Amino acid sequence: MVVLPGDEVPQDALPTPTGKKKHLTLGPGLRHIPPNTVATTIAGALVTDNKKAAAWIESNSGRYLATAGDLVIATVEKSAAEAFSCTITPHTPPASLPHLAFEGATKKTRPQLSPNSLVYARIASATKDFAPELTCVDPSTGKSEGLGPIKGGMVFKISLGMARRLLAGSKGGVAVLQFLGEKMGFEITVGRNGVLVVDGGSVKATLAIGRAVQEVDEQALGEKAQRKLAERVLKNV
Repeated sequence: MVVLPGDEVPQDALPTPTGKKKHLTLGPGLRHIPPNTVATTIAGALVTDNKKAAAWIESNSGRYLATAGDLVIATVEKSAAEAFSCTITPHTPPASLPHLAFEGATKKTRPQLSPNSLVYARIASATKDFAPELTCVDPSTGKSEGLGPIKGGMVFKISLGMARRLLAGSKGGVAVLQFLGEKMGFEITVGRNGVLVVDGGSVKATLAIGRAVQEVDEQALGEKAQRKLAERVLKNV
């Protein structure tokens, strides 16, 4: 469902909370108007997650809105007394990443990150009044769960919609990676903020994979077209 600012979202278009999820979670682009009205604040597509009883607007403006729980790839700007100052996008305020927000980090063992270093992090908090705060540990386990400094690879810009599809795994419909993965090894890291890091083991392979994902994104390629694209990439790598 495509919406415009001020539209009222029909109740039947929203998830129904069940089980432990007793309340509907409204993400970016939606606001609650008592008693039971949900209205939009930005233009875009309505996206719902029935399992999490959540709904949000996928903005067609291309600008990412920091949201608690999102996985992002942030760029370190500088290190202050107790935290790193990081950039999520050019349009969002600098985010804070505490020095101790890493697995097993102490004042002596915390990572030493230089400016322009990349970090895979989760947004711990984000409000209108305060800058986002990042973390590289799961609060329930204290483990990194794959988060932390990113070493190696190349950065590629992708749309917010493509980022969401990649994070959805096989359900996202980005089959080109599956086809390529059958013949070559590589690692990707996806940020909800529209940043993709690819490490294909060599510059040529890395560029080919990253550009293939961008081509699927920009041309909205279906599965058949993605298979042909993968075959073309494999011939040239």
